Formats: sequence, C-alpha cells, structure tokens
Amino acid sequence: MSKQDLLIEIGLEEVPAHYVTDASNQFTTKVSEWLNDKKLSYGEVKSYSTPRRLAVLVKEVDEKQPDIEEEAKGPARKIAVDENGNWTKAAIGFSKGQGANVEDIYFKEINGVEYVHVQKSIKGQETKTLLTELRQIIIGLTFPKNMRWGNQDMRYIRPIKWIVALFGKEIIPFEIAGVTTNSYTFGHRFLGSQVEIAAPSLYEALLLEQFVLADPIKRKEAIVNQLSEMEAEQNWVIPIDAELLEEVNNLVEYPTALFGKFEADYLSLPDEVLVTTMKEHQRYFPVRNQSGELQPFFVTVRNGDHNHLENVARGNEKVLRARLSDANFFYKEDQKLKIEDAVLKLDKIVFHEELGTLGEKVKRIVKIAEILSDKLKVSEEEKKDVARAASICKFDLVTHMVYEFPELQGKIGEKYARISGEKEAVALAVNEHYMPRHADDEIPNSNVGGIVALADKLDTIVGFFAINKIPSGSQDPYALRRQASGIVQILLAKNWKLALPELFDLTLDFYKEKAKSDTKQELLSFFKLRLKHVFAEEKIRHDIVDAVLESTNIEVTSLVNRAKVLNEISKTERFKEEVESLSRVMNIAKKGIEKEINPQLFENEYEETLYKEYLRISTDVSTLLTNGQEKEGYQLLASLKEVINAYFDHTMVMAENEIVKENRLAQMVKLSKLIQSFAQMNNIIVK
Repeated sequence: MSKQDLLIEIGLEEVPAHYVTDASNQFTTKVSEWLNDKKLSYGEVKSYSTPRRLAVLVKEVDEKQPDIEEEAKGPARKIAVDENGNWTKAAIGFSKGQGANVEDIYFKEINGVEYVHVQKSIKGQETKTLLTELRQIIIGLTFPKNMRWGNQDMRYIRPIKWIVALFGKEIIPFEIAGVTTNSYTFGHRFLGSQVEIAAPSLYEALLLEQFVLADPIKRKEAIVNQLSEMEAEQNWVIPIDAELLEEVNNLVEYPTALFGKFEADYLSLPDEVLVTTMKEHQRYFPVRNQSGELQPFFVTVRNGDHNHLENVARGNEKVLRARLSDANFFYKEDQKLKIEDAVLKLDKIVFHEELGTLGEKVKRIVKIAEILSDKLKVSEEEKKDVARAASICKFDLVTHMVYEFPELQGKIGEKYARISGEKEAVALAVNEHYMPRHADDEIPNSNVGGIVALADKLDTIVGFFAINKIPSGSQDPYALRRQASGIVQILLAKNWKLALPELFDLTLDFYKEKAKSDTKQELLSFFKLRLKHVFAEEKIRHDIVDAVLESTNIEVTSLVNRAKVLNEISKTERFKEEVESLSRVMNIAKKGIEKEINPQLFENEYEETLYKEYLRISTDVSTLLTNGQEKEGYQLLASLKEVINAYFDHTMVMAENEIVKENRLAQMVKLSKLIQSFAQMNNIIVK
C-alpha cells in the first residue's frame, strides 16, 4: 500500500510559554489517536512547537484504509425466526443493515443462546477524503484560558494566523476562523519570511533557513550547549533550573544566549532575592563561581541571531538594574519593621470574609500546633519553638519584599527572623511551614516546621470545608487539593501516627458554629482521594486500595503500609483462602449489632475456640498496627483461618433460638471490627 507524509501546522500569535508544551503534546496525541481510530498505519510521529506554532508531522501514512472483514452479531434465534421457520423482519432488517442478505445468515451460540451472525465487509476509504476531519481536532484542543479576536465567535488560546495542512504535496482543504489551509508557513517574526512547504518532510529544514528551530528538544539542547560553552569560557557555574529552561525554550524560536552584568553592591542582598528577581521576573539564569557564590552577572536567551548582542545586553542590564534597585530599597525598609509589629498588622488583613483575618488564622495555628505537639510527644524545647514559630509564621506577608515578590513568602521570612535574632529552629520553621509548596517540593525537614505546616494546612482545609468552599471538578481556587496532599506527604515522611479523623476533630473545634454535621465525612472522602494518588504511585491493586480505605483505622502511614502488605501477600497461594475466610466473618457480621458476647451461651467447642482466639489476638493486632508492624498484624488475623473455617463448618450462626443467634452475631461483629481495623477484606477480589 502506498504512503504519504502528513503535516499539520497551526500558526498563532505568541502563546504563553507555560501553555506551549502541554498544547503540543495534546495536539500530537489527538492526531495519533485519530489515525488509530481510522485504522491507518503510519510511521514516526514528530512534534514541533514554538511560541508561534504547533505542528505534527506523521511519516508514511497509508493512502487508503484497509478493507475489513468482520463478524456482525444480530438478534437471538427466537427473535430472528418465527414459529414457521421463516425469517422475521428483525432478521431481514439486520442483514440489510450489514450489507448482506438473509442467505448469508448463520447462527453462533453465546452463553447458551443462539444469535444471528453475518460476515460484514467494510470497504476502506481513501485517506485524503478523511483528512478534513483534522479540522475538528484543531478546534477541539483545550487550553486553560481562551480568547476571542476580531468578529470571530471562536475562542482559542491565541488568534490563528495560518494553517498548513498537507498530505504529501496535496493541500487538505478546510477553514477555521476565516483562515484557509495552504502550504505556506512563516519564519521568525523579524528574521524570517513566508516560505512554501513543498513536502512535509522538508518542514523542519525550511523553517531553520527562516531562523526557526521548530523541534523543541533540539532547541532546548541548543540553549544548554550555549550555556555550557559560556561556563567554560568564563569559568562560571550556570545552574540550569529545569522549569526556567522549559519556559525560556518556549519563549524563543531561534535561541542565542548572552550575558550581562550588574553592580556588585547588589550582592549584599539575600541570594533568594537576587535569584527570584532574575528568574521569576526576567527569566534570567543566575551565575555562580566554582564555590557556589552568586556573581554580578546574568545569562539570558535572545529570540534572534548574534547581531548587536551588546545592545541587547545593555537593555537587559538596564531593566535588571531597576528591579534590583527596588529590591534593595524594599530590603532596607523591611529592616525597620519589628516582627511583633508585623504580626499585629495581620489583624487588619482579611484571610477570607467568612474565616476572619490573618491574625485570627495565626491564633488558630498556634492552638492547633500546640495540640499536635502534645500528641506527637515532642520535647519541651521543641514545644516552645513550635509555639513561637506558629505565632510569627505569617509575619513576612506584611513586608515590602513579599508584597513585591510573593514567591519569596516564607523564604524571606526565614531571613528576616534570623536577622531579628530568632532561634535557628524558629526561623527555619517560618519557611518550612509553607512546604511542600508543590508536588515536587521537599517536605519540612524539622519537626518544628512540620508541625506548624500541618497546623496551617489543616486550618485552611477544614475552614474552607466548614463554610462549604469545597473543590469541585477542576475548580480549586484555594489550592486545597495541594494542601491536603502536603499533609499526607508530611505524615508519611515523618512517620507521624496521627489518624485523619482525629486531626479533623481537633481542627473542627474551632469551626463549631460554621461546620455542618457531615463536614467531617466530606473531609475524609476528600483525603481518601488524595491517598489514592499515593497508592497509584506505589502500584497497589485498586481493590486493595478500596479495602484499606474502608478500614476503621484511618492513620495515613498505617494505611499505606497495610496496602503494601496486602499487595505483596496477594501474590502468594494462601492469600485467596485467608481473604475468603476473613471476608466470610465480615459478610455475616452485617446482620448483627455490636453487643457484649456471653460465653455461657456457646453450644459447641468451635464457638469457644474462636472466642479464645479472638481474645488472644485482639490486643496484639492493635499493638502491632500502632507500632508499624502491619505484616505481623496481618499474619495474626490470617492465623484464624482454620479456626474460622471450623467454626462455620460446625456452627449455624442464624440459629432458631433468637438469643443464641444474637450472641453468635455479636461474636461475628466483634471479630469483624478487629478485621476491619486492618482492611475491609470483603472488598478484595480473589479468584
């Protein structure tokens, strides 16, 4: 079968850098899925993206769909044939619908029932007649933000300026927002010009002639290589921040690295201020010497060639100098502010209209942190540090520096606290209590920082749930999902054995007038979803995840450990029988209620034996789970298998004597609760 290359390019006004990569991946995936859906075979798929274009090049696409022979299933025999043995309208209509005749019908038995079948022939279509459907793929791309332009009704990430759509040398005809497909693309906005793509395979080379390095991977490599050459020439170290590199890569089409300098006096500013000013505001790479000390230089990447680089450098120096001058002023002004005065100012800043001021929030954090310190049995010295850190944790929010550079909250607070003479543990906790700030961030290293972080995040999440500001769908304006994940990460990393319901209870005490009766259950459901992400990373079976999440012991570290234990043991031969035995208890326990067991009502030795075994292991199971010995806890429960099986072989739980029946059900309920402290075993699927 003959093949052709396929090229689709969407030309746009400059797309925000942080949207480019995701949009390109989405575009490539959708084109590949469409080809697969159309049963068209193809070769290599190449993605191209710059701020002004998203493109996909697919090599060696079939010019025609394959002809397909497949079996079509119709109605059952009793519907297809009447009592006289004639074909019914249902059978006739089915065969016609499949392009066949009743003579082509044959029967096949499925699950004991005979059904009508015919062989169906589907003639493959020519690819070029299908390709106009790519228009819907382009229109269907989704972006975090969209806009309208001109008199167009269409909303898109940025206005569409041109569309290249080629199958071989032939243009795929369609139109979007007044733009008709053709074979012409555009090079660099200032250095390039319009150029015709004679064939899809020439796309990348032709754009390079027009000063566009369209392959984002090659463009990123070019930037890294230029930075490496500059390091060697200048004897510098240029730390490459992956996030910054990705953003810079999506800001340029033809990268050229250059460096500039600033006054050495600004090096007296904290490193965090200098790096943030360069990275977050100007997209510059900071420069360090071989000892790791910041130098009065910066590196930027120009979207253009090497001409007049000295002018570009001077322009960037001027902009950075103004930024650093502002930062220097703010830094000096902040030194005049005492921490205690800054804390008082928090009383005048609204955290949320229904949750009070930042000052009120800090007071709640102090109280929650105090309770957590007691529960975790930290030292007296750490308790004092927790109390102090909690009371000043938000003071830097009123500083000039954080107002101008919000990214520095916590980091600049740590600096200022240290300058003001706070203990090292307290200063560190002012920064750490914001951690983890994002999915890849570190968790607080110190116990003091970890406790204040838990208190802050708990107060925020429980507070917003109490006033019914619960995330839904993609909407999470207060970043509650991120903060909940942070709590889970801290508890796991610190191995702090704090049950989630217990944490909710102590925090809900501060929201008694606002919370609803089901707020605690809503919080629990919310956190279980966060935990499912943890289990997914650990590759835990879905049924085992459901089993541990429905246990009565909702302590995060134990939950994860129990899931790992079950996941590992599930690979053994004995697992099926053990789970079936424990599940049998849990299933029948649903018919009973919790009450005291009366051993005087036992009628056989098997009831007595099961009761003694329950008493023997019940305390030990709880102790093992509390001590982090989940595997041993499971082994104790599994050791009941023979006793449970013997009990059911010789005992009718649902006895005719109502008193005996209730006593037996009570025994099942007690044992079931013990099992459920490990996992809801009857949720586990065994074959």
